[in-house]
Amino acid sequence: MTTFLALLHRDLRVARRELISFLLRVVLNPLLFTFIFGYVMPRMGIIQRGYTDMLLPGILGLSMTLSGMQAVSLPLVIDFGWSKEIEDRLLAPISIVGVGIEKIVVGVIQAIVAGIVVLPLAWLLMRVQLHLSLIDAIHFVVIALLISWLFAAFGMVVGTIVAPQQISLLFTLLLAPMIFFGCAYYPWATLRVIPWFQYAVLVNPLVYANEGFRLSLTPNMPHMSPWLVYGALVGFSIFFTWAGLKKFESRALE
Repeated sequence: MTTFLALLHRDLRVARRELISFLLRVVLNPLLFTFIFGYVMPRMGIIQRGYTDMLLPGILGLSMTLSGMQAVSLPLVIDFGWSKEIEDRLLAPISIVGVGIEKIVVGVIQAIVAGIVVLPLAWLLMRVQLHLSLIDAIHFVVIALLISWLFAAFGMVVGTIVAPQQISLLFTLLLAPMIFFGCAYYPWATLRVIPWFQYAVLVNPLVYANEGFRLSLTPNMPHMSPWLVYGALVGFSIFFTWAGLKKFESRALE
């Protein structure tokens, strides 16, 4: 445990030194989108003001998703690159799986920090009326933790299967469909007018992240069943953790 905490402390200190770039990466795009679609366009009468209530959970979900993924995948691509920096960590008195778990924990922490930063800023811009009960608040905390775990583990899968020269291409090919088909800008329930598409997007884990935040932040709006949200978040989290750690161990032993 001491070695695990030492590795965690090292990675968090590195992240702290890069705090400005981290905040810009996490905050800039969501807030620009929030400012235009949640502040400017409603005041111009182009979109209905109620759209911001639907948009806030999606903005938060995107921010935490991207932060958790990038916090794990990008360092891993570098560590497993030509420099083989990962070998320094593997010399520590801890198992290979322990090193991998530490990487996921770092991703979870960074995703939570992203949520803490983005949520109040987006709420101030959009002026969404949040009336959360105790149950809603509990849903919010649990869902935020599950989302952070899921996409940190997904980041490990990505970081261990992609060569350094392919990472930008993968993010382009992977993230664009995930975001546009992830119910960030529209509730999943409204897709019932296109039944085949409504069921096709269920393979996208981002759908359950955004619907989970709609369930907790805007419970009066259409949202996915809590059982489906929690079942999918837990299932995807376990699967990506297993797959990511297995691939991490395989890459480490090469």
